[in-house]
Amino acid sequence: MTSRQHKPEDAAWVKSSYSDGTGNNCVEVARLAPGVGIRDSKNRPGPTLLVPATAWATFIDLVRSDAVATDARLNGL
Repeated sequence: MTSRQHKPEDAAWVKSSYSDGTGNNCVEVARLAPGVGIRDSKNRPGPTLLVPATAWATFIDLVRSDAVATDARLNGL
């Protein structure tokens, strides 16, 4: 069984709800088999980072739990 590969240009990209609303500092994500694509919305034809879906889910869980921000504050970052 082979997995279907998706091209970034054919994906349905969604802008992050954490984007600043001015068009700057925006990240977009899309489901791209076999994982999740992440790109800079200011450079759509540019590079796309592809991460496993499980890694993306873990990242989102950490952000929602505030664990990442807490660790950064504890380390003086």
